Amino acid sequence: MTTETSASASFSGLDAGFVMAFQPIVDFERREIFAHEALVRGTAGEGAFEVLSRVNPLHRFAFHEACRVKAIETASALGMESKLSLNVMPNDVSGQTECFHTAMTAARRCNFPVHRLMFEITEGERVADLPGLAAVFRAHKAYGFTSAIDDFGAAYAGFELLAGFQPDLVKIDMGLVRNIHNDPVRLSIVRGFVGTCDELGIRVVAEGVQASEEVHALRALGVGLFQGYLFAKPGVAMLPAVAWDAA
Repeated sequence: MTTETSASASFSGLDAGFVMAFQPIVDFERREIFAHEALVRGTAGEGAFEVLSRVNPLHRFAFHEACRVKAIETASALGMESKLSLNVMPNDVSGQTECFHTAMTAARRCNFPVHRLMFEITEGERVADLPGLAAVFRAHKAYGFTSAIDDFGAAYAGFELLAGFQPDLVKIDMGLVRNIHNDPVRLSIVRGFVGTCDELGIRVVAEGVQASEEVHALRALGVGLFQGYLFAKPGVAMLPAVAWDAA
């Protein structure tokens, strides 16, 4: 039994129907879609929190595996040409390789290029084995996929994680982005952070952007990638159009 089949079999007994939505991450300067983030939704339109609350904790890893497989299948069927961003919990990755192998197996089966996969480390839990997490990503870097830290500046996604694991991208949490153009403190924090990322060769994504003023302020700080309702809301089983002129 393959890893992908095993994950599907493990999940098959869970009573939690779901679909995948996609939200663009845009390169504003180039007017290009850099990636689409895959987001789980309920079949009746429920948000991710409600869907995840119905999953037995014992089956959490299998559910996340099933979400990633379904995201790849849907992205391929939609003809996605950008990177596909898949969320992973840090302790699902540390010291093990199953989630990478499952995703790569699904990508090859669906003829979705492995190098266009992007794995986002989410901030929902403290990393139990940071060296193990970094080692797993280093070991798989040869496959060409992109690594990212999600929601930097919220909960556990902080400088300890960045110091132990230098990804290709870091996504600034919307809490730092909101109304940044009117907040000298946030401007100073993000300016310093962007400078640090530049020195480390890490690209910065501003997530949760809702106002053109936020985009202009962040661009002035050196941020080039954006995600948020200003450009596009998540679209269920579709690739939503980008409102390039909104900013």
